[in-house]
Amino acid sequence: MLKSIRAALATSVITLTAFSASSAFAEPLKVVASFTIIADFAKNVGGDRINLTTIVGPDGDAHVYEPSPADAVAMAGADVVLVNGLHFEGFLQRLVDASATKATIAVLTKDVTPINFKPEFADADAAEGEDTDPHAFQSIANAKIYVKNIADAFCTADAAGCDSYKANATAYTAKLDAVEGEVKAAIQSIPEEKRVVITSHDAFGYFEKAYGLTFLAPEGVSTESEPSAADVAKLVSQVQQDKAAAVFIENITNARLIEQIASETGIKVGGTLYSDALSQPDGPASTYIDLMHNNIAQIKGAILGS
Repeated sequence: MLKSIRAALATSVITLTAFSASSAFAEPLKVVASFTIIADFAKNVGGDRINLTTIVGPDGDAHVYEPSPADAVAMAGADVVLVNGLHFEGFLQRLVDASATKATIAVLTKDVTPINFKPEFADADAAEGEDTDPHAFQSIANAKIYVKNIADAFCTADAAGCDSYKANATAYTAKLDAVEGEVKAAIQSIPEEKRVVITSHDAFGYFEKAYGLTFLAPEGVSTESEPSAADVAKLVSQVQQDKAAAVFIENITNARLIEQIASETGIKVGGTLYSDALSQPDGPASTYIDLMHNNIAQIKGAILGS
């Protein structure tokens, strides 16, 4: 009987030790994502192996965001920080400096071929590199590069989970492939002469280049810029000349300007497009895949009336 108790105790100790080791091993990777689209990619790659904090939340504008003390605390405690780069997050360097973070900062536009924003939005006084359009995630092909870069960053920080991260990235990339096929088919169903739309700011350059839709915008690549009356008048004239098929509000910008343009051109507001941020969890674009589905459905529906 005594031997049985001792054996049971020994087994319990071994089990508890193994459990403790397993728990220590399984401690989630502390990840900070700069904004919601990157956070969604991170969730799909990291699964339950990561503890994720997002700095700029749903419907938030990373161009003008002012970081909080809580953001600095999250950055200071992170293992990996995921950022877009290409001057998208205007707050980023200040937050890195304030937090004194030792985390790996993974720039997800690594290996993306950047494009410059349109000449009409170029700033002659911009510093070198600041004429680059940072909204690379609006191309699904680029989104797949982001996902690969996230998997690489997670593998470096947590080698034991690397197989899991790679498998998750592969599965999610297959979903992105399917969505890209849907987007291409939807654009092809729109007559070429009707593939011109208006949005608030110049966030869709990569989408335009990848899928063959033309976007006109009164604001530049950043929502920090305020269009002048002359800019708006020029756009109204261009719209009338180019025969834009629809105008769209963006979730991160004030609708007033778009409503003014719609009024002056007689073009109906077609709905809301999601550009730099996902919607609230109960909204129509709570994931990147839902964002793409929403945007293409809004565009096609407004142009074709379906």
